[in-house]
Amino acid sequence: MRLSARVDYALRAAAELAVAGDGPVTAEQLARAQAIPGKFLENILTQLRRAGLVRSQRGPVGGYWLARPPGEISLADIIRAVDGPLANVRGERPEHVDYDGAARSLQQVWIALRASERAILEGVNLQHLVSNELPDQVRSLAEDPEAWVNHTHR
Repeated sequence: MRLSARVDYALRAAAELAVAGDGPVTAEQLARAQAIPGKFLENILTQLRRAGLVRSQRGPVGGYWLARPPGEISLADIIRAVDGPLANVRGERPEHVDYDGAARSLQQVWIALRASERAILEGVNLQHLVSNELPDQVRSLAEDPEAWVNHTHR
């Protein structure tokens, strides 16, 4: 899986907003806290606002805050807001691609890959992230990724 800089920055900025609470946080504060280029961050925040994940207010007491509680915003929500669907093949959903001959089974591989990504990214929300209390499945995979790989290859 390849994550773009935009996704990385969006997740980090959202995590900062999650710990900030209800008050507005300026883009400059977010950029400084996570070492994110300011102009890049402004575009990301606009995408998150358009997706309904972030709210904003202009003016001297303006800034950004989460539109919903951190426990209601999954990592998948943020990724989709800035990068589109989690797993696609040449811009198409895996269900909409067909292969012939020896590559026929690839469609099933892409569907399974997307399901695995969704299981993790939809199962982790901003509250999990900022409290460092990741779901058990994520924690066990992170602690011993080879065990899962070896288990599935038996």
